[in-house]
Amino acid sequence: MNNIITNILRFVVLLTIQVLICDKIHLFGYINPHIYLLAVLLLPIEMPLTAQYIIGFFTGLVVDMFTLSLGVHASATLMVVFLRPYLVSALNGKKKADGIDRPVPGVKDFRWLLAYAFILTFLHHFMVVLLEAFTFRHFFLTLLSALLSALFTTMIILCVEYISYPINKR
Repeated sequence: MNNIITNILRFVVLLTIQVLICDKIHLFGYINPHIYLLAVLLLPIEMPLTAQYIIGFFTGLVVDMFTLSLGVHASATLMVVFLRPYLVSALNGKKKADGIDRPVPGVKDFRWLLAYAFILTFLHHFMVVLLEAFTFRHFFLTLLSALLSALFTTMIILCVEYISYPINKR
């Protein structure tokens, strides 16, 4: 029960920060962080996929309602939820994931978290920017914008994760 309340509170706080602060940030015309993605990335990996799809869709839909982006964030967040299990199994390799497989510091090492956060964040940003532009005319500018935004967002995500989940030294 405590985990459910924590996840709900995390979603509310991150969506509020996204809508009130991060949507106003446009650094150098290319960088726009999407911090709400952290709430989806921190969902338990063993959570049923149906619940993940519903949570991902409504998370993106809330951002879409406040940014008037007509389903762009909902579709990008659904893509992240769809690709997440495949990426986790690819990053875990041949070793079987144990029951407490959570994408947080202390459970996973820095390289795993960096790859997990950056790949999913880049794919999310690439889809958002591509759907907003809705053309391949300036593909390399779109790619540059997605890459810079993903790097900036990944840096923020990792900082928040390491502040929120301190590593216990054993």
